[in-house]
Amino acid sequence: MTARPVTSTAALALAIAAMCAVVVGSNILVQHPFEPFGLADYLTWGAFSYPFSFLVTDLTNRRFGVARARTVVYVGFALAVVLSIALATPRIAIASGTAFLVGQLADVTVFDRLRRGNWWRAPLVSSLIGSALDTMLFFTLAFAGDPEIPLSTYSLGFGEAVLPVWTVWAVCDFLVKITLALVALGPYRALGRLIAPQPLPAA
Repeated sequence: MTARPVTSTAALALAIAAMCAVVVGSNILVQHPFEPFGLADYLTWGAFSYPFSFLVTDLTNRRFGVARARTVVYVGFALAVVLSIALATPRIAIASGTAFLVGQLADVTVFDRLRRGNWWRAPLVSSLIGSALDTMLFFTLAFAGDPEIPLSTYSLGFGEAVLPVWTVWAVCDFLVKITLALVALGPYRALGRLIAPQPLPAA
């Protein structure tokens, strides 16, 4: 009987650590507007860090399969929420945890169903679906009804609308996630060539 490689355990531990680092960092960064280029009313710094959590999930799914990917999500979720409570506000931590769990589990499921197709389809489609759910849940739970979030007037092409700044953050956040989902295909392809994929069951 062949012993289970130690490198598999180490790889799973690395995936969990990477997931926690991304989520905890994003919980902090999302509280800070992205001020370069005058985009403080449109983006937070968290928009640029969190999408890489989907890269971690997809690489784990590719290497170990859907069950282990879910394990990484669950453990990453638990550790990230605990750390986020200490590093961010409780509301941010709860919003992040809920959005993280729903978005990541959706990503895992979609990736698993599309993994037989072209190499780019599973990571791209699963990341986009997971990102959409994550953005909707996080910004709604974290900021809706918060009296400290200012209102601002925005031109919508057909007129002007007064909206809470967080709604615009949400739209722009998702646009960044779409962009980074495309960018992440490069690292996914490069790292995927170094990672032996989980054998697929017979169709």
